[in-house]
Amino acid sequence: MTAQTYVPSLAVRLGTVCVLTLAVTGASTLAPGIAPEASAAAVASRALHVAASKKGSPYQYGATGPHRFDCSGLTLYSFKEAGRKLPRSAQQQYNSSRHVTASSRKAGDLVFFHSGRRVYHVGIYAGNGRIWHSPKTGDVVRLDRIWSSAVWYGRVG
Repeated sequence: MTAQTYVPSLAVRLGTVCVLTLAVTGASTLAPGIAPEASAAAVASRALHVAASKKGSPYQYGATGPHRFDCSGLTLYSFKEAGRKLPRSAQQQYNSSRHVTASSRKAGDLVFFHSGRRVYHVGIYAGNGRIWHSPKTGDVVRLDRIWSSAVWYGRVG
């Protein structure tokens, strides 16, 4: 069914006022909770794209971009460019994210490497067991496989 035949048919059944209301609200009233989740997914996708665009940028402790980054500086910068504010450190980013399981992780989620209860590194999940991150002094922003099972995942809302 095309949009041309669908809208008049819908207008006849619901009335013009209802169709206009749906158009203005973006139909989010039909499925509450879907719009915020879709918005978070769009932000995560944009942040992932920003991180990937920084491939080859050198690591520098304490740097938050736009040309040099440490690990949490890359995630902070990427989400800032996507329209979301994150705290500065990897631990603070973990504390402020919505924690998700490995089985429900999605591209654009944050990946936190930890030792015990202490988070020491963060990257952005790219899918297929890979992350974009700024690893260490002397290295550059790059795509790597997740090398440890001691990871937690967080979603930026």
